[in-house]
Amino acid sequence: MSKVRIAVVGAGVIGRAHADVITAGQVAELAAVVDPTAAGRETAQRHGVPWFADHAALLAAGTVDAAIVATPNQAHLPVALGFIEAGVPVLVEKPIASTLAEARDLTAAAEAAGVPVLVGHHRRHNPVIRRARDLVQSGALGRLASVAVLSTFLKPDSYFELDWRRRAGGGPVLINLIHEIDLIRFVCGEVEAVLAVTSNAIRAFEVEDSAAVILRLAGGALVTVTLSDAAAAPWSWDMSSRESRLYPELPARVNSHYLAGTKASLTLPHLDLWHYPGEAGWHEPIARETVAVERADPYAEQIRHLCAVVRGEEQPVISAADGTRTLEVTLAVHAAARTGAPVVLDRVAGA
Repeated sequence: MSKVRIAVVGAGVIGRAHADVITAGQVAELAAVVDPTAAGRETAQRHGVPWFADHAALLAAGTVDAAIVATPNQAHLPVALGFIEAGVPVLVEKPIASTLAEARDLTAAAEAAGVPVLVGHHRRHNPVIRRARDLVQSGALGRLASVAVLSTFLKPDSYFELDWRRRAGGGPVLINLIHEIDLIRFVCGEVEAVLAVTSNAIRAFEVEDSAAVILRLAGGALVTVTLSDAAAAPWSWDMSSRESRLYPELPARVNSHYLAGTKASLTLPHLDLWHYPGEAGWHEPIARETVAVERADPYAEQIRHLCAVVRGEEQPVISAADGTRTLEVTLAVHAAARTGAPVVLDRVAGA
């Protein structure tokens, strides 16, 4: 079976990471790098593939089966629309777009054209997350009662040398919390309401540095998320899961997500399952077992999945409509923090 030819549009950190994963794998071929900057040209040269300044020139050359859009957020819509119009399946990095209106326009265009659009919420491809989803959906935890998420980490001063990271929209809500919201939606169920408080007290930038969020899920479970990118702490998925080699190995076993159900509870990423082997009750002995799972690189799995979608073998794990809902819930955090009132979402995802 011939390899799927994938172009990477955008040669920033995530674009270069995609290019590396494609090149290292066996299911796809890096067809081109599209980026007008010197970094884009250098990335193409390093991989020995053609370089294009823009996606129109790439499409005119007619050399791709699929594309990954890893541009700045504001370019997601026009670039993705170009590929959709050409009938080329596309993986759009998260968030799917800068605004909800743009996300809905992209979704409508994809559905009208019948062209697959995937969204780059890579955690959905992590076997740990997929196993947790299976446990919740199978009823192994009983009825979900509460979920606690810790997303606390420290971005160094050098991170904020780029001006946009100090401005509204460049903070941990849209950059980091969106991953937690998508994880919750995928594993635990749909979000019906959002209540939130944000703070910029530590750095005093325009953008937030911390947030406290409460989500009410469709089944009635409550989710609390503690978020801060100004905390010297290891309690975050990125640091505890070892999903990326960019983060150092921790000296102790750390979990970041706690799912509590009426029959059992589960921690992530280490998949510790807590349950009562006999009579249940807080005065009774409780047991812990670690659920086995075969680990895999979620970025590599995401590329494999994209290839399967291109070949018509699989449906997108996260479609444009699904990615739009995750963006909608994330933007509701800002709205709830701004107004001080709960934001109630439509029960129909993406409505």
